[in-house]
Amino acid sequence: MTQPEQPTTRGDQRPPSEKSQRGLDWFAFFLADVQVGFGPFLSIYLTTNKWTNADIGIVLSVGSIIGLLGQVPGGALIDALRRDKLVATVAMVAIGISALWIALSPQFLSVLLAQALHVSASVIIGPALAAISLGIAGYSLIGERLGRNARFASCGSIAAGAFMGLVGQTFSSQAVFYVTAMMAVPAVIALRAISSDDIRRGHRDDPPQEHYEVIPAILELARERTLLVLAGCVFFFHLANAAILPIVASTITMRVGEKATLLIALAMIVPQIMVAFASPHVGRLADRQGRRWLLLLGFAALPIRSILLASTTEPFALVAIQLLDGISATCLGVLVATCVADIERGKGRFNLALGFVGTAMGIGAAISTTMAGIVADKYGSSTALLLLSVIALIGFIICALFLPETKNTAAPEGRRGCDETKQ
Repeated sequence: MTQPEQPTTRGDQRPPSEKSQRGLDWFAFFLADVQVGFGPFLSIYLTTNKWTNADIGIVLSVGSIIGLLGQVPGGALIDALRRDKLVATVAMVAIGISALWIALSPQFLSVLLAQALHVSASVIIGPALAAISLGIAGYSLIGERLGRNARFASCGSIAAGAFMGLVGQTFSSQAVFYVTAMMAVPAVIALRAISSDDIRRGHRDDPPQEHYEVIPAILELARERTLLVLAGCVFFFHLANAAILPIVASTITMRVGEKATLLIALAMIVPQIMVAFASPHVGRLADRQGRRWLLLLGFAALPIRSILLASTTEPFALVAIQLLDGISATCLGVLVATCVADIERGKGRFNLALGFVGTAMGIGAAISTTMAGIVADKYGSSTALLLLSVIALIGFIICALFLPETKNTAAPEGRRGCDETKQ
């Protein structure tokens, strides 16, 4: 893994300690490791235990519903408590327990409860990671910090996918969940390396809160036009994006049969490699030159990718076109949360707003696969991909016409001029 870059100091912000930076790097890495175990490996494990497709679907659907409904409450909890490290530690332990529970007791009720525990902890740990990142970097350097998070998370996902696949092949699918549970331990150790003082310094622009009221905070969010536009853009992006890989996987499988597994794996890994390489650079550019043009690049790559995928069924060409997914994943993965931080600067509800945008993302993704699957069955995969390209284009147009540059727009008076003149 490459040596992490030390962020540049801007304005009056002194950089956090190297120990805190590295602790957050490795927390992002091991968190991604742990979450990989709950992906396709869960379906494989349950299938080997003679679960029916219907029962697997119920468990996964319950998890999806909890994840969707928990985004806003999870963000509000982080904003209200302001104990980011403690909440992240508790959530990480809960995820480890859920993995161990699934490994020890693959019965329906046990797995259902363990999945509910895992997803409930995940909707908390995501905002907690974002809050710690904002605390470590501050508003001036949040883009670069989120880029580092994305790099380490992508490296963690790739490493964990390969390692857990090897463990599952060598031992059993059950062993994957023992490994997943064990990975929670280094994640908690990494958290302990982060200084609470470093986290508090980055939140110095946020107002002190003795009593946090969720409903008034949500009503305030509903009146923030820029946040609503960003949520709308993200909704259309995921409405178009979520169904693309399943359609591509189906096309590759029909063309090459048993060799499809390797090509599909490549189609998933290639964008992750790009994310790992480019994310810190995108974050640094966003901090120096603004967010909007990079967001537009990420949104523009999706309709182009959909049209190109609709124009060919050649398996290797389909995998190569997935490079465009890496552009979108890098830009949106870093910049959506960065824009939310800009919009909510000094208001004390960053994580609530992030949960609001995450809900829009989840709704779009949930509709996408069903909608595209119906169209593909009735009119063919190419037609479905062209429909998705139109939806993606709508997201791009909304971003181009209605989303302003967010960098420094919400900076408190007295700091805005400092940030702008020090660029």
